[in-house]
Amino acid sequence: MGYDGEMDGCGQCIKYSMFVSNFIIFVGGLTVFGLGIWTVIDKGFVHELLGTNLFMGAVYIMIATGAIVALIAFFGYVGAIKEVKCMLLTYALFLFIVFVVMLVGGILGYVFREKVRHTMEQEMYSSIKLYNEKKLIRRAWDDTQEYLQCCGVTSYTDWRGNIPDSCCKELNGKKLQCKTFQTSLNIYTNGCLNVTEKYVKDHASLIGTAAIIVSGLMVFGLIFSLVLFKLIV
Repeated sequence: MGYDGEMDGCGQCIKYSMFVSNFIIFVGGLTVFGLGIWTVIDKGFVHELLGTNLFMGAVYIMIATGAIVALIAFFGYVGAIKEVKCMLLTYALFLFIVFVVMLVGGILGYVFREKVRHTMEQEMYSSIKLYNEKKLIRRAWDDTQEYLQCCGVTSYTDWRGNIPDSCCKELNGKKLQCKTFQTSLNIYTNGCLNVTEKYVKDHASLIGTAAIIVSGLMVFGLIFSLVLFKLIV
């Protein structure tokens, strides 16, 4: 399974180019995987307030494809160094499939970014009424208000006087009294809709951009693997 002598220089160039591209793809896959895990762990608290599964769906796609991309890149590296045509063809096939899936996931992130405000506003106004009835919704509101330092949908008045402790500001690590003294001095005055919208949009853009960049890198891996496949005798 060597190279035709006439194509030896070209073949070696393609081979080492594939090594480099696979290393970059491997790192890119791990990066997307890491971003996805980070989003689920650190940003999942807003899930109940989004009003759609599109964002988290895109995140889970990124986690799965990121891990698969890293594995496929390693598989392609072995196929290239061993010059095994079957492995190279299999690598190219799986790389193309994952390329399409990751590209779709990246696009979903951007699509969600454009519609986040409308869906989130509706869900926030609906869920705020269920704050005392559903544990998941109560936790989502409390985590969002404490983490993003906001209160209510557009302001603390959305709670109609029943302001939760998560709206209260902290001083030296202790919550201020805000149930009795409801003033701008001890209650977060920013509504959660605007700050959450910006927060989610920023992370959707980050994940979407990373996915699209890695998808573009996979094109090079696909090209190099197919050329190398043709060069191996």
